[in-house]
Amino acid sequence: MSKKNVIMVVNPISGGVNKAGLIDQVSHYAKYLNINLYCFETTGIDDLEKLRDYYQQFHPERVIIAGGDGTIKLVAEALEQYDVIFGILPVGSANGLATDLGLTKTQEENIAIAFEDSFVEIDYIMINDKMCIHLSDLGLNADLIKNYEKSAVRGKVGYALQIFKTLMNAGKSFHVSIKNDEQLIETKAQMIVIANSQKYGTGVVINPIGIMSDGKFELIILRKITFSVFFKIVMGKIPISSGHVTVISTDKAMISINKPTSFQIDGEYCNKETQLKIAISTKKLKVAILKTAVT
Repeated sequence: MSKKNVIMVVNPISGGVNKAGLIDQVSHYAKYLNINLYCFETTGIDDLEKLRDYYQQFHPERVIIAGGDGTIKLVAEALEQYDVIFGILPVGSANGLATDLGLTKTQEENIAIAFEDSFVEIDYIMINDKMCIHLSDLGLNADLIKNYEKSAVRGKVGYALQIFKTLMNAGKSFHVSIKNDEQLIETKAQMIVIANSQKYGTGVVINPIGIMSDGKFELIILRKITFSVFFKIVMGKIPISSGHVTVISTDKAMISINKPTSFQIDGEYCNKETQLKIAISTKKLKVAILKTAVT
């Protein structure tokens, strides 16, 4: 009987943590399970095509992802057409998806879970033909991500500095039209979150009703954001609670904005947009989880 193949995709710079020790741990665990492990390190250059070629070379039954939300998205995009189970080792700067899936164990426990036979099938969203697994947004938080990416100061200190800069330079509210099969909403907003899950990478709950396998996503419309509320959103102090919030649960929507507005997907700034076509994909992603977590 031939041994099974598993690919481990490693983002060497995610989270600012050296991954050599983690690779050794996963290699030893794979050897214990009598599994062939092949390691693929991202470089930021043609990773999508290189990973697809690597998959075709080894045809693994599972892909272990060592990184954050951005690395998970990269791998999911590259292997979208294949029936494969993903194991997640959350070692990125933002690990919101892993947090939502309860993958907040020790490194040893997360490695064991990544090889589990049990898995959950989660939705993902297509926004203007781009994949969104976790959270996207228009407006202030996207501006913050843009400013943070340009900043030389990292970590929470860097975020705190950019919060002040973002709010000081924030423009007026934008006018937005949101249409789906049930309704048409026209309103002013400072930020709109497109949420497949519940939490930002900081841990704050922005979408309490989010379920990643229910075939729907939520639009959280924030019409007015003060400095205090915005700080709490991005720093993860408390769940957002405001009378200036509307939540829509749907499987598709068209958003039109009256002016180009900053937009981000899963923590990656995507320029400015005036229109977003959003829909839940008919496909699902299989993610390994602890057997007791399967419902």
